[in-house]
Amino acid sequence: MTVSFNDVQEAAERIKPYVHRTPILTNESLNQKVNAKVFLKCENLQKVGAFKFRGACNAVFSLTNGDAKHGVCTHSSGNHAQAIALAARMRGIPAYIVMPSNAPQVKKNAVAGYGGQITLCEPTLEARENSLDRIRLDTGATVLHPYNNEKVIAGQGTATLELLEEVPDLDAIIAPVGGGGLLSGTSIAALGIKKGIRIIGAEPENADDAFRSLQAGEIIPSVNPKSIADGLLSSLGSLTFPIIQKNAEQIVTASEQGVVDVMKFIWERAKIVIEPSAAVALAVLWEQKIDLRGLRVGVIISGGNVDLEKLPWN
Repeated sequence: MTVSFNDVQEAAERIKPYVHRTPILTNESLNQKVNAKVFLKCENLQKVGAFKFRGACNAVFSLTNGDAKHGVCTHSSGNHAQAIALAARMRGIPAYIVMPSNAPQVKKNAVAGYGGQITLCEPTLEARENSLDRIRLDTGATVLHPYNNEKVIAGQGTATLELLEEVPDLDAIIAPVGGGGLLSGTSIAALGIKKGIRIIGAEPENADDAFRSLQAGEIIPSVNPKSIADGLLSSLGSLTFPIIQKNAEQIVTASEQGVVDVMKFIWERAKIVIEPSAAVALAVLWEQKIDLRGLRVGVIISGGNVDLEKLPWN
């Protein structure tokens, strides 16, 4: 099965009672700096502070009552963990979250606050997957992957439905890419509404596996990347790669310094809190890595979950 535009429309109806319809903001200083008209879809103001709640909500509320009663489970150290915990609480079912022992305490607290039942494990992918498998076998819970899941991808695309409903005459949309759930959903939604709109992925230079994967025509795994954009360190998935390969015009990379500079600029000038992973999508414009001068560009601001003790300009 692949994800269709119809799936995104169905997801929008399914999650409408639960998600925020996030604002779309503009900033004249930003427009002048990048020489384009930029429309920021502010998913940093979504529940749990990130777009991830859309996909998690669609996946959780798509389950049959028979499957749902056993709960849901996932492994995540970040926004997906919080999103699954909150969506499960809203449906009144348990959420079992495997988190690495070195996950920030603020994230553990948030997951617990949303009612997630946390299992800590060694900070390796093998340990995370083994722990998750044990929980699945013990509880019968449904595993919800953070991005390699049709319902998650469809849910992430709903942000772009809203964006194009309000600003229909966009020339291009930029979304950050890690595992590819957001970029996949964005592309399906955008092309379903407006054929020919340009879909661009943004990625950190220090974690450029999606860029290299498109060049190679096959998934190049992300091997121990080091980037401030900690939400974009995953490899593309078996579902997301072919969608991105088909729909995205290109993947553009941004420098670490560019990410910090644009993040600080948006905090200071637009007065909105964005996380480094969200800043990547603006940094490719900021650093003129792609020429979109004079165009109307939508940017998915993916999240605003920042550790205030570790700001990159302190």
